[in-house]
Amino acid sequence: MAEIQLIMPEMGESVTDATISNWLVSEGDNVKVDQDILEVATDKVDTEVPSPASGVIKQILHHEGDVVDVGKPLAIIEVEGEAADVSASPAVKKQESEPAVTEDELKHPQPPFVPQNKPAAETSISSESDDNYYSPLVRNIAKQEGITSDELSTIEGTGLGGRVTKDDILSYVSDRETNGQTYQQANTAKAAPQPTPEPQKLPAQSKVKSTVDGEIVEMDRMRKLIADHMVNSAYTSPHVTLFIEADVTNLVNWRNNAKKEFQQREGEKLTFTPLFVEAVTKAIKAFPQVNASVVDQYKIHYKKPINIGMATALPSGNLIVPVIKNTADKTLSALAKDVNDLAGRARNNKLKPDDTVGGTFTLTNIGTFDNLMGTPIINQPQSAILATGAIQKKPIVLETEQGDVIAIRQMMYLSLAMDHRIIDGALGGAFLKRVKDELEGWNTDREV
Repeated sequence: MAEIQLIMPEMGESVTDATISNWLVSEGDNVKVDQDILEVATDKVDTEVPSPASGVIKQILHHEGDVVDVGKPLAIIEVEGEAADVSASPAVKKQESEPAVTEDELKHPQPPFVPQNKPAAETSISSESDDNYYSPLVRNIAKQEGITSDELSTIEGTGLGGRVTKDDILSYVSDRETNGQTYQQANTAKAAPQPTPEPQKLPAQSKVKSTVDGEIVEMDRMRKLIADHMVNSAYTSPHVTLFIEADVTNLVNWRNNAKKEFQQREGEKLTFTPLFVEAVTKAIKAFPQVNASVVDQYKIHYKKPINIGMATALPSGNLIVPVIKNTADKTLSALAKDVNDLAGRARNNKLKPDDTVGGTFTLTNIGTFDNLMGTPIINQPQSAILATGAIQKKPIVLETEQGDVIAIRQMMYLSLAMDHRIIDGALGGAFLKRVKDELEGWNTDREV
């Protein structure tokens, strides 16, 4: 028998380590090649690490909650035959050196979100004791969510042979939390009248302390990382925010006329986001100095690729920024597909590590929540972020050949937060005006 090491894979640029959130196997377990062995978490995404070969887990070198550097061994796998040069998962790619995460992140790793008042599982979930086969990952999720064997057997599987997959059980958990009932409560409800529901409580994440005027809840891991990232950004960059109002009537009318045909042809919804991404991309091409970041304190790195990050709210209330790569080379149809794909996978926790790295400029659509304008915080190490506000009909004075008239127009505020170390008011103002011009000058005769 030969031995190989399971190595912590690279998670994309700027990620130097990851926290072990859950082992899906134990020492002595048999594993197959590409079988998920453990779950790890970074400040970008949560993901599984697969086995590089078939064999037996001889030794686990790190435990849940440990922070392990990229390239370091996680476990030793005993395999048949001669020793093979297999040292990492298939996801490994070349790593570029970037600053490590903060010391506080290393000392205080957080487990995934756990809903409050979760009932304990009545019986353990075991693939040996159940008629149906459940993978270690599914059984582990069931255990964490308090799902009993009986309840698990009611979940309809979409995998091979009707097996319950990770997506199946996560979807079930999401529906259960939305409906506010567990399997046991639902069955009890058939025989007993339901009391008036109490007001919803704040979610318990790890530590809850009751006070006279409420509760103190410790942040989950992602919220801690977001907090550190925001504080670091405000500390690093002197933020200046500029505002401008744009008449997007032509853009709105064009989209209203084109979206049905677009969906029939492409099978995709045409939202406003890809239209904004295209306008921002054209403005960056006109003012490439905005597509930059500060390195080594007094050096400016001007980026050639234009990679637009789009801030996306998660069902948990947290925020993530998936990145649309090389937007200058893509058609509007391709941008729309990328936007829908990334947003959908973000909401379903299916983003890959590379989906959240490499951004050179960020767009946040606060208009989704009917907000008019805002002062967004720059996504470091970028130099600027643009917030698009809600589109509202307003009476506007228009200049015509026959004189001034008042017309009803579709208006929107744009808010540009910029790093004043490298973007001055003249450059920032000119760039924001160019975005406005791109939106206002939308060609209503454009092909879908």
